Amino acid sequence: MMDWTDRHCRFFHRLITQRTRLYTEMVTTGALLHGDVPRHLDFNAEEHPLALQLGGSEPADLAASAKLAERWGYDEVNLNCGCPSERVQRGAFGACLMAEGELVRDCVKAMRDAVPGLPVTVKHRIGIDREESYEFVRDFVGTVAEGGCTVFIVHARNAWLQGLSPKENREIPPLRYEIVHRLKREFPQFTIVLNGGVDDNAVVARELRLIDGVMLGREAYHNPALMAGWDVHFLGAPGVAPEADDAWREDLEDRMAAYMERQRAERGVPWPHVMRHVLGLWNGRPGARRWRQVLSDHRLKERPVAEVLRLARAARLGERREVQPA
Repeated sequence: MMDWTDRHCRFFHRLITQRTRLYTEMVTTGALLHGDVPRHLDFNAEEHPLALQLGGSEPADLAASAKLAERWGYDEVNLNCGCPSERVQRGAFGACLMAEGELVRDCVKAMRDAVPGLPVTVKHRIGIDREESYEFVRDFVGTVAEGGCTVFIVHARNAWLQGLSPKENREIPPLRYEIVHRLKREFPQFTIVLNGGVDDNAVVARELRLIDGVMLGREAYHNPALMAGWDVHFLGAPGVAPEADDAWREDLEDRMAAYMERQRAERGVPWPHVMRHVLGLWNGRPGARRWRQVLSDHRLKERPVAEVLRLARAARLGERREVQPA
């Protein structure tokens, strides 16, 4: 989710669900130790609970980065051992780390020693390349657990390190949820979270009967209304789940417009930089395409966001009148 789940995206998602744990885009240890730390780590107070996802393979660098996460107030540090991109592989981290369970164990231990009060978790695949045996991922989890990790977020596909793009790695290797279920049965003492291919709340409900958690990435980004009832249905919030109707979406538009005005006034952030994360709000509703077209029109980028949203809303309603019977 690099370049997707930045602080503006997470603020938008937090308006929809207050209890879901949010994750940052992956940040490399090099970017933190030798780059602009505030740019990578600053976030809105409303985003809690929030996990920092790290990319790296040097225990000392990861320990130093974990201490930065603690200093900045994150609620969790997550080590990415699942990204299959060639650029990540050249940095010797991501999914290729699954071949080095002992190194991941040492990385986890170094981070836990550096921040004993902060949970350290690992996100990984069920295998790499053509290695599809359950024993491979079982041994990886068992080895990493020796470093003190008790939370494993498992993308239920193999990562093919050669021959497939990151997008193809999310589509071509088959989903095997049964491997994640088996991990939970063999390691009942650990928190096992399933990731990969979940695009429906009925699937979320089914999986939560078998494992401890479910992570959604691109589906939540492209269809954010999916998250509307999570707090009540899955996370124990009192009350009645909101109905993701037109009024609910329009209220989110108004709240995001106010946020974008604050970002422009306080940080000089142009509103299109934030609005790109909101474009899935009306997915599946009449007029959604025209609404997106107005908000993506570069000729309007210098106009006030409230004005552009009014134009987008009018366009959406106009298209609705065309598709609905009189």
